[in-house]
Amino acid sequence: MKQCIENPNEIDWAGFWAERLEGKVNKDWDKAAPGFFKRTRKDDYQDALFDKLILDENDVVLDVGCGEGSVTIPLAKRVKKVIGLDSSPKMLEYLEKRANENNITNIETVLKPIEEITYEEIGDVDVVVCSRSLNGIIPIEDVLAELDKIANKYVFITIFGPENKKIEKDFDKELGIKTEDFPDYNYFFNILFNMGIYANVERFDLNNYREYESIDEAMDNGKFRLDLYSNEEKELLRDYLERILTFEDGKYFNVKDKADWIMVWWKK
Repeated sequence: MKQCIENPNEIDWAGFWAERLEGKVNKDWDKAAPGFFKRTRKDDYQDALFDKLILDENDVVLDVGCGEGSVTIPLAKRVKKVIGLDSSPKMLEYLEKRANENNITNIETVLKPIEEITYEEIGDVDVVVCSRSLNGIIPIEDVLAELDKIANKYVFITIFGPENKKIEKDFDKELGIKTEDFPDYNYFFNILFNMGIYANVERFDLNNYREYESIDEAMDNGKFRLDLYSNEEKELLRDYLERILTFEDGKYFNVKDKADWIMVWWKK
């Protein structure tokens, strides 16, 4: 007999979100930082993101999970000030290096895990941007509540879409590993709804697939968990990529190898 839910608003979406993330191993972002710094380049994700953001040249923006600055730097060129928050000292080092290279002086950095963000520490800003940074956050309701307090005008968040990580999932199948997906964006939307935040949801229309100079670069691109693979599994990954990637005009690529991102945003 099916269980009848009398009030859908009483579903514990935040609890389901946490269950889906249980057992997932956090990435070593200090270790990953050099690769992210080396690989960062403008792509159609950035174009799609900045097409959606509502910014004013006098805005102060909080960039949550800023990493090495792939979004922070172009943000800083458009607004009065950016506060970049990240848990990785190495990522923030690369952000400061990139800011110096671009003669940008309106970025302030905060070394702190996203899970520990508070209005009391950050204070008021005009816009909060969380670009690809909240997918693995377990106390999601607490974090969202703080971000909503911090923003005076808008909150913009991008999270995984339903077709993200296609070739990674296919490789896991070859290893006989069941892919444990991150929680879907519908969890996220319903968590916000239960908090009394009625957000807009838009899917980015991304066309560009990823390209690589070599098989080594395709392996070490941040998508595959090389830190968790055995040497044998790394060799299997190399064989897999050699099979599925096409080499053309000096680049390796697979048309299935592209990102899928959802933007969730609301106006205060």
